[in-house]
Amino acid sequence: MSTRIYFEEYGSPQVLKVGTQELPEAAEGQVRVEFRAVSVNPMDWKLVAGHLRQWVPLDLPVVPGSEAAGVITEVGPDFEGFAVGDEVIWSGFLGGYRTEALVPAEELTPLPVGVDFEQAACIPVAGGTAYSALKQLDVSEGDTVLIHGAAGGVGSAAVQIAQVFGAQVIGTASEPNHEFLSQLGALPVMYGAGLVERVQAQGKVTAVFDTAGTEESVAATLELLEDLGRAVITVPGQQSKEAGISAVRQMEGRVADVATLAAEGQITFTISHRMPLVEAADALEISRSGHTRGKIVLLP
Repeated sequence: MSTRIYFEEYGSPQVLKVGTQELPEAAEGQVRVEFRAVSVNPMDWKLVAGHLRQWVPLDLPVVPGSEAAGVITEVGPDFEGFAVGDEVIWSGFLGGYRTEALVPAEELTPLPVGVDFEQAACIPVAGGTAYSALKQLDVSEGDTVLIHGAAGGVGSAAVQIAQVFGAQVIGTASEPNHEFLSQLGALPVMYGAGLVERVQAQGKVTAVFDTAGTEESVAATLELLEDLGRAVITVPGQQSKEAGISAVRQMEGRVADVATLAAEGQITFTISHRMPLVEAADALEISRSGHTRGKIVLLP
């Protein structure tokens, strides 16, 4: 029996329920994966709360979760490409909060040697989004990239990847996260009144990656960046759309590329909380608080 975390109605994270489900045999094109680590993302609690139903209508009940890592325990008939025992990264949209799942094989990426399951579970969303954004911005040596929300999962991944690409990084964060950003190699800047002046004191910004999407972050981008074609945002709103700031476009092959960087030791995901899968509701409460450094990982 597979343990699953699901919700039958929209609401706070406390509407999540713990249940079991008997999974069928893997069908053609499917594999069964025993998850060893499942990553939590802000989208998860927003989905549970119903904030996304205008864009993502759901047929409840639904199991949240969009990224995990584990071991293949069964492959469908006439299947080539993966085998039982292979360690993999799963990147999907729904269904991750489980001990095991049947998933389409095309949603899997081989897990490189040297990357553990917890790190691997953080790669698709945090690493993949950061990598896609910086590629979209064509970040390279000589750039100074401003990352709004640099201490979060996506932001801290972007800090490291931007440096791999040769750029200098300025990152906005609350005061308690400044030492963390400095350790990652970024120049930390406090958000709030005077943000633009504090950023300007660190250098001339040539590209902006906005993971916050607040009125303040968008306004600062408009004031600091001469070419708005070199700004992208993860959570576009009316203000950013009117300004012409593009949303991040997820790149094909991003999971494999970031997995390679992780295997090479060029990116490490900070995990702030490790919690049992059955405590998913508490994990979403932490995520909803908005003050998480790095990632939250559930352990089935």
